[in-house]
Amino acid sequence: MDDQLLACVRGGVYTDVEKTLIEGRTPQAVKETRSAFQTTMQDKFVSDVQRLSGRRVASFSSYSHIGPDVEVELFVLAPGP
Repeated sequence: MDDQLLACVRGGVYTDVEKTLIEGRTPQAVKETRSAFQTTMQDKFVSDVQRLSGRRVASFSSYSHIGPDVEVELFVLAPGP
């Protein structure tokens, strides 16, 4: 995809409360809450990437993984001028 893909990969993202839920064998609650947060923040994330990159975001996707503790945000940018 040449210069059209921007990926943010972060580790160590879970809070103490989320870690407790994961250890208590209720990881689905953590995934659902993270998903709701990312849906709520999508417009801000896209806006920030567009402002910082000077490019339009054509697509945004977000995924949280449990074990290892990783979160991935993918931005597909529209072709440059």
